[in-house]
Amino acid sequence: MTMTRELPQPPAAQSRRTRPAAARAALRVAILEDDPAQAELLTLWLAQSGYRSHVFGFGREFIRTLAHESFDMMLLDWELPDISGAEVIAWISTHQPDHPPVIFTTARGSEEDIARILNGGADDYLVKPLRKLELLARIDAVARRSRHSHGGDENQFSLADFLIDTDARIVWRAGLPIELTQKDFDLAAFLLRNPGRLLSRGHILEAVWGHSANLNTRTIDTHMSRLRGKLGLSPDYGWRLMAVYQHGYRLEPTGTASKPWRGTIAA
Repeated sequence: MTMTRELPQPPAAQSRRTRPAAARAALRVAILEDDPAQAELLTLWLAQSGYRSHVFGFGREFIRTLAHESFDMMLLDWELPDISGAEVIAWISTHQPDHPPVIFTTARGSEEDIARILNGGADDYLVKPLRKLELLARIDAVARRSRHSHGGDENQFSLADFLIDTDARIVWRAGLPIELTQKDFDLAAFLLRNPGRLLSRGHILEAVWGHSANLNTRTIDTHMSRLRGKLGLSPDYGWRLMAVYQHGYRLEPTGTASKPWRGTIAA
């Protein structure tokens, strides 16, 4: 008698629900703040909410870092020792038009200043002294808006013909389950949450392997190569997972696929 293997079924779309804040993927936040005490306080507040912070005290230093690192959100002060936060947001808006959300945190609170920065590309503006609960609520609100289209805060989210269930830890494509290891799933979910974004190797290591990950970056290359085959991330199937020299990786659609996706069987 021929035995057939039953395939896992994709979850119903209506079962999707928003995750509580404590269960959401940790954001990688850049803090541009020249006051060491203020920077330390912000880092503490963000760490208590599960966010990973990287502190910069000079505008030019931060701009140089943006040439090879990526972040999920930026908190920028206005008054800096070298160039102003207004100059930094102008550079970001010009050179990185698809930049992550920017929140200004500054003592300058005039209507003209607020309008200038918001019109210049910032997503929100907080006047010092900062209040912990308000800051965290605004970060969460801005993050929800920026990630809404990809379901970044849901236990299930979809992208094109992909469906990702972060509770069951299964990826479907075209209704077919894809067999993945635990780390391959984490990496796949991270990439599929961020289509089109240039993600640095440091960002990928933190998001998938943890804040203190001490791995050879070739580990990332090995997992990326495996995902290309398992998820069909090639132009033949309508996607490109591209390595960017001295930076990281970008997952992007290429248009119409030339081959149908046949899929694999999940274990």
